[in-house]
Amino acid sequence: MLSLIVLRSVNMATITFYTLKFVEKLKSGGIPEDQAKVISEAFRDASGEAELVTKKDLQIELAPVRADINLIKWMLGILLGGVMALVLKTFFPM
Repeated sequence: MLSLIVLRSVNMATITFYTLKFVEKLKSGGIPEDQAKVISEAFRDASGEAELVTKKDLQIELAPVRADINLIKWMLGILLGGVMALVLKTFFPM
């Protein structure tokens, strides 16, 4: 029942969860052993469902977003330049 659980998924971070240490910590805090075991199991199950990412994973996923933002910046700059040219031509004709 009490064991070392290593949770791992492809291209994701690894979590090491020591259930015995967790239960002992809860017991030292005044929680009865039965409740501590149930809490430990619930935490282990919840942690198993979590999908943690590394900084590298985030960089890979956010690269297209950053590229799109840079493209929008350039397009906005060109658009503002065109608007400024029209405003100057309208109010200050040569």
